[in-house]
Amino acid sequence: MTDRPKILVIDDDPDVVELMRIALEANGYEVCSASNGTEGLRAVKEIRPDLIILDVMMDTTTEGFQVSYQLRSRDPDSAYGEFSTIPIIMLTGISQKMQMKFSIQKDGDYLPVDEFLEKPIQLDPLLEMIRKLLQRRKENAPGPG
Repeated sequence: MTDRPKILVIDDDPDVVELMRIALEANGYEVCSASNGTEGLRAVKEIRPDLIILDVMMDTTTEGFQVSYQLRSRDPDSAYGEFSTIPIIMLTGISQKMQMKFSIQKDGDYLPVDEFLEKPIQLDPLLEMIRKLLQRRKENAPGPG
């Protein structure tokens, strides 16, 4: 078993997934992937990632949004309640394709993700986001006992 942080990449573009896998593994992360939202939600339960990189447009143009809403549901009976604090970086090329811009709302209700990153992905900003989010999660984790 490894103690490297686990990152789950949910993206339907195998080239994007492979490029991220190479870059992230070279920076000390363990990488798992899923090619759509359904596989991604299953993988969250199986591998319990430390961070999720989530594409917006996969099988549908809003699939990534649906995944993030399920993971961040405030429903006490949600099947994903125990995973609601996993940081999510949402990848989007949607603003270029559909002339839309997204922003994160402080209350987390509009789009419940931690960060947005535009495609094409630039490695340094991605790695910096990952470091920042994993550090924040570690600082907010409950202590032993």
